[in-house]
Amino acid sequence: MDAKTELCCLIGNPVGHSLSPMIHNTLAERLNINMAYTAFKVESDRLDDAIRGAYALGIRGLNVTVPHKCDVIRSLVDIDELAGHIGAVNTLVRVDGGYKGYNTDIIGLGRQLDEENVVIKDNTVIIIGAGGASKAITYLCASKGAAHIWVLNRSVDKAEALAEEVNAHFGNVVSALALDEYKKIPKGKYPVIQTTSVGLFPAVDRAAIEDEGFYEYALTGVDIIFNPAETRFMKLCKKHGAPAHNGLKMLLYQGIAAFELWYDVRVGSDAADDILMMMKKELDK
Repeated sequence: MDAKTELCCLIGNPVGHSLSPMIHNTLAERLNINMAYTAFKVESDRLDDAIRGAYALGIRGLNVTVPHKCDVIRSLVDIDELAGHIGAVNTLVRVDGGYKGYNTDIIGLGRQLDEENVVIKDNTVIIIGAGGASKAITYLCASKGAAHIWVLNRSVDKAEALAEEVNAHFGNVVSALALDEYKKIPKGKYPVIQTTSVGLFPAVDRAAIEDEGFYEYALTGVDIIFNPAETRFMKLCKKHGAPAHNGLKMLLYQGIAAFELWYDVRVGSDAADDILMMMKKELDK
């Protein structure tokens, strides 16, 4: 680092578990870009202050994680059309007067689903959670041609609001249920995507849905959590015969997409594969 080193960062709460600094600092080194990346814990009532301060300090780009992906929109001077439809952003790019918001979560998960051969088109999909990440994922599944999407959430009102937003763009494709209402879903085997923070380290012995009967619906499971590498949700899926994947690839690919936005570069597959191995080794510790 020197006086010309640019800064990018992650903001959220919590952030101490994040692997984003590994992704971005490695990319900067591989691409010979004089940038350093770190993480800042930001309380919800200081979010606006944090964005103004970042701009004042010349920070080139930010990633945004829970719980700020929706609320940060009010602090932006511009927003990408896709992110605007989703109603959540996770990447901020510096522009004149402030930051423009993008959603690269949708890019990251889309690439992971393709790699894991999780087919969305013409399939029914179950999504657990109705927060910022769920908005992006529900939008993604609708855009990929899902036959129907069931959004399950502790607060059914929040799930209904999400369903209404997505249905306004794609027709009557999303239905909302409370977590304990899953038995209203027609019997079958479906891709299940877990988008809540339940089960995130250190509370690794929890799942958003503990009722094992739910996991009889799982054809395959995808948990956006990556720490621990195998969540309780994943264990319950596997117990009932469904392969399950964590969110490590989604994290990697959304990070790469953000880096490409900040620096107008393309990251090759070799660099992506190397960083994925580094991330897995870090989690194994």
